[in-house]
Amino acid sequence: MRKRADELKEKVRTQLGTCEDIVGTMNLVDAIQHLGIEHLFKQEIDNTLRDIRTSEFTSSSLHEVALWFRLLREHGLWVSPDVFGKFDGDDARLSSVIADHDTRGLLSLYNAAHLLVHGEPELEEAISIARHHLKSMTRDCDLNPVLANQVNRALNIALPRTCKRLETSLFISEYEQEEGWWRDLYTYVGLNYARDRAVEGYLWSCLVFYEKDLSFTRTFVAKMILLVTLMDDSFDSHATIQECRQFNSAIQRWDESAVTLLPEYLKKFYRELLRNFKVLQDQVTDNDKYRVTYTRKEFQKLSTYYLQEAEWSHQRHKPSFGDQITLTAMSSVIPLLCVSGTVGMGYVTKETFEWVASRTTAIVASAKIGRFMNDIAAMKRGKNKGDVASSVECYMNEHKVTMEVAIDKIDSLVEDEWRTLNQAHFEDHKLFPVVEQVVNLTASMASFYDERKDAYTFPTLLQDTIESLFVNPVPI
Repeated sequence: MRKRADELKEKVRTQLGTCEDIVGTMNLVDAIQHLGIEHLFKQEIDNTLRDIRTSEFTSSSLHEVALWFRLLREHGLWVSPDVFGKFDGDDARLSSVIADHDTRGLLSLYNAAHLLVHGEPELEEAISIARHHLKSMTRDCDLNPVLANQVNRALNIALPRTCKRLETSLFISEYEQEEGWWRDLYTYVGLNYARDRAVEGYLWSCLVFYEKDLSFTRTFVAKMILLVTLMDDSFDSHATIQECRQFNSAIQRWDESAVTLLPEYLKKFYRELLRNFKVLQDQVTDNDKYRVTYTRKEFQKLSTYYLQEAEWSHQRHKPSFGDQITLTAMSSVIPLLCVSGTVGMGYVTKETFEWVASRTTAIVASAKIGRFMNDIAAMKRGKNKGDVASSVECYMNEHKVTMEVAIDKIDSLVEDEWRTLNQAHFEDHKLFPVVEQVVNLTASMASFYDERKDAYTFPTLLQDTIESLFVNPVPI
């Protein structure tokens, strides 16, 4: 056990020394402190926080700014309360935090402000405002149990004034339940009919954006995949046609007031969808914000495509092969992933981004390959009840051929689209890095749909892949 403990200590030291993301580092330090083991890493934490203090840190997230402020002041590193100026009462951002029910942000502000000294009335006001709204949220909002417990404890005794050993004993049991963004979201929105694909979504993102310096891109794309899965399953497997229309109308409006359009079971998801995009927008640099906006627009387009598929299914419409692939290539999520995959990539210029966002022949080729592979796998496993007619079925109906003949034809179309994709390598050398990302994204689909399987729907088929990448180390 001592040997195992020493190994774990070294892992934590390595994490502290190699994490390049300030927010990730702060969360790690905060967790170490909450768990009562900071004395084991005192020197590393001191060095880390001194580096954070001297590094440029800009964030529009109240939680992240408050965490930065609290950690530095707790460790005797003076920082001014002016960092909260962007969230003061005259600014729309605090109102937005309150309107979005950002309980974690207000809780972080409340705890951080309790490190005030004489002559800091702005922190006194922050405590008062945060306390008022936190009390309202515990009464009126459906908070997850872990967060609700943390809020109630803080309202009794703020975090900087608690006995550390007692806080640790409470936090350990909570930490076991803290399963991160997806588990909180999936449980909170309560869409029990939707697929839980956190591991598979992250795997897909890792297969494409595996480089060390693309950690934010990797996380961003994984979140897009998971949000799309919830939306897709709502349109495809559960919602009535009228609810599909209402859902799409709300997504096109993209405003909190549009929640009144929705049936009760979709309201939480809609609010969380808007909130998550806002959080992501706040996390990126100013140079990246327009890319998040484009990603949101792609998400809205995807909703429109899903609605059209639902209309076809409702009408029992049998589209031509050409019409089917024109629509379903765009609903394959590939255009959205191509755009969202540019977020966090410093080397992507405005020109190269516009190439990705304009749905060039290479992007369309990638989308068609994904759609064809998915449809072939779906025919082999059996379709869902609400699925629109697949490209395989449309080809069979249009040409009066067997499934085997249709699949052979579509296999040849996959080969043809790969040649289109390969051609993009030679069109403009400045575009080469983003072309490579599109190629990598296309190649990753084989992990899910090769050998006529649908491993995203049946994730046990991915077990060996997941273990080889994340569990079993490469023998050296």
